[in-house]
Amino acid sequence: MTEQSADIIVVGGGLAGVASAVSLARTGFSVIHLAPKAPPDRRTSALMMPSVEFLLSAGLIDSAAGVGHKLSAIRIIDATPRLIRAPETVFDAKEAGLDAFGWNFANAALLENFQSAAPETGLSTRNEAVTAYRREDGLGVVTLADGSELAAPLVVGADGKKSLIRSAAQIAARENKFEESALVCDLEIGRSIGGTSVEFHYPHGPFTLVPAGDNRANLVWIDEEPVLRAAQDAGVDALLAAFRQKSQNLFGEIKIVSPSVIFPLSVLSVIEAGRDGTVLVGESAHAFPPIGAQGLNLGLRDVADLVAVLSRADRSDADWAEKASRAYAERRAADLARTGTMVDTLFRSLLAEMLPSQALRAAGLWALKLMPPLRRGAFLLGMGRRSA
Repeated sequence: MTEQSADIIVVGGGLAGVASAVSLARTGFSVIHLAPKAPPDRRTSALMMPSVEFLLSAGLIDSAAGVGHKLSAIRIIDATPRLIRAPETVFDAKEAGLDAFGWNFANAALLENFQSAAPETGLSTRNEAVTAYRREDGLGVVTLADGSELAAPLVVGADGKKSLIRSAAQIAARENKFEESALVCDLEIGRSIGGTSVEFHYPHGPFTLVPAGDNRANLVWIDEEPVLRAAQDAGVDALLAAFRQKSQNLFGEIKIVSPSVIFPLSVLSVIEAGRDGTVLVGESAHAFPPIGAQGLNLGLRDVADLVAVLSRADRSDADWAEKASRAYAERRAADLARTGTMVDTLFRSLLAEMLPSQALRAAGLWALKLMPPLRRGAFLLGMGRRSA
């Protein structure tokens, strides 16, 4: 008979995995976290205030200001040559009665803070990969690369788009890959953008500068992958020339202060986020292009809901993990569906060449620009607020 190794096994060493393992251990569960070593994550994450509030309440960070940079406004510039163009629009957090929409964090800094928040007892982290997963005798059993096995009533899959846990648990996923990719790097610019995220919308996606403190900005440039590869391969001077052109020379001298990295883009969604003692968080359950700042925000809402569900679990019940996985899936269903539809529709609208689509998008931005109540509703939806 399989022996239980812990209450919960978390598989995956990314931010959603670490947040899950640490938060659940801090809640009082015994947790084994399987987190194979990975290259440094040079990306950044714009976290909206509900996500920041969760990090603070869960003890994953001590203060937002100590780790990140405030996002107080979003400026959108339609830089397409289309016949029908949207107006330049600025969304200011003050309109929603907020000091900021959220904070921009370096992923590496978040990871370090999450790891530092781990409790002294209840959490065992191992840099080991999982090669197989099965359910047996009411336990989730993971096989490690050395052939050894670990078992727990509840297994959390936080192992990314190609999740082994999701596949082995036979949780169906839909994925649609785009021709576009994203190039990311850090810049030093001649004129500071302050706390404003600036988005230049082009036919194949936005060119976005996100505040990173002082005169620094994090760049996310979405375009066709061959275009990004050609710009990257042409050398630093050519890449800088492309950055100046894409940013309409609005920010003076530009310097590249980190390596540039290109990531493929796709949309991934699951039919259900958990069942039979298995739950999925982060990109194992959903993945989107970096539009609308939803990726890690949605992953942290996964973690927050998982903690909420498990805090009420009755571990004296032999079926507690199965019941918790079902309750988690039900709790996450509406948010995953709503956010997935919003991001997919927004991204496709940015790429749309058909005149009716252009007109609808332009009309939508005009409405947001001219109607404060509608803007406030959009703020709440984009921030992941569950009620007005």
